[in-house]
Amino acid sequence: MAPRIYTRTGDAGTTGIHGGARVPKDNIRIEANGDLDELNCHVGVIRSMLAALPEAEQRVGWDDIFHEIQRNLMTVMSLVATPASGRDKNPNELPENLVADCEAQIDALSAETGPALHFLLPGGTPLTAQLQLARAVCRRAERRLWSLHRSDPLPEAILQYINRLSDLLFVMARCELARQDWPEERWKAFAYKNQR
Repeated sequence: MAPRIYTRTGDAGTTGIHGGARVPKDNIRIEANGDLDELNCHVGVIRSMLAALPEAEQRVGWDDIFHEIQRNLMTVMSLVATPASGRDKNPNELPENLVADCEAQIDALSAETGPALHFLLPGGTPLTAQLQLARAVCRRAERRLWSLHRSDPLPEAILQYINRLSDLLFVMARCELARQDWPEERWKAFAYKNQR
């Protein structure tokens, strides 16, 4: 008989974390990982949308970027699931150039779209709307990670990466609008950027 997917170990409202401890299912560590998992699912939807595009409309290199994002998110989730006191025993490691690579991708795509100086109404093409939804989930994950960080410190690279990842998703949404010759629906200018 094949092993069952269900274990019944969570029926009392707890779940296991890396290292074997059990915590309540609404623990901030689990909330943060839930948001990261949701983000990874949205990235999966984006990849499926890219795969469905006609060959002439393929976004060169984008699937590779999103595949790497998904792999990085799985590593981030493993590290978030591990208390700081036992993180040195977790064999999963993030790439050393994680944040720098993300910033390089942002810079390269921003060269196509010009500076981002306005809040945009999410929408546009279906792919753009999905990119904006992933961006919003990424921001929520970032907030949860900071809540966890205050009680159990996280590696600085994780906090920086999730912050940059939301920026990358925003820039990719703008880039997709530009490539489709779809106008940005602007709300208001970013005051903090325009006051420099």
